[in-house]
Amino acid sequence: MATYDSLRRQLRTLESSLDAKLTTYSKLASSIPRQAAAAGAGPGPGGSAYEPGRGSARGGTEELEEEIGGMVDRVRGLSRILSTPSAPSGPSVAHAVQRHREVLQDYTRDFRRTKQNVQTALEQANLLGSVRGEIENYKTSRTSTTDALLSERGHIDSSHRMADELLQHAHDTRAEFRQQARMLGGVQQRMTGVLSDIPGINNILGLIQTRRRRDAVIMGVLIAVCIIVLWHYMGR
Repeated sequence: MATYDSLRRQLRTLESSLDAKLTTYSKLASSIPRQAAAAGAGPGPGGSAYEPGRGSARGGTEELEEEIGGMVDRVRGLSRILSTPSAPSGPSVAHAVQRHREVLQDYTRDFRRTKQNVQTALEQANLLGSVRGEIENYKTSRTSTTDALLSERGHIDSSHRMADELLQHAHDTRAEFRQQARMLGGVQQRMTGVLSDIPGINNILGLIQTRRRRDAVIMGVLIAVCIIVLWHYMGR
């Protein structure tokens, strides 16, 4: 009987500890969404993605899950010992054993429900972090695209300025050519006026050209005679 009472005291103590652990586990599960929201509103634009694998919530839940699972197994083992044929019998004993079983079932059900809630909260936190990460990537990509467009616009504006400068230089050069053409036209007109004012110059120029043509004919005949004589001499 003493062993039975000792087992019951151990079982009640273990059940009390298990109840406290389940309460802590439930509170930790309910804090996961708040931690995810706080991580999303952290430093930097738009916050940072929540990473349960690195956060305190995921590590805390894993440790509690292992500890609660071990305590549930111990409670189940002690309950089985109280149900063995060698254990004391009687209505009060049967009632106590049945009560421990029901308590164990309640704890097991609460543990599974809370564990499922933790898993759901972590999945939602991961999904929220992924969505925020995609939003940040989109903003970054959009900013990069805007910067690239602004840079390209700057290059285009620079090209336009260079083209305007080249066109201006071309206009200036054409104006200089026109001015030079007008100057040459004026010189030609003055030369024509001078020639028309001095009629004897035209006659002198005509005589010079006639003499040049005559000298060219004489030189041509002389060269031809020399070639004929040279050819006749070589033929002998």
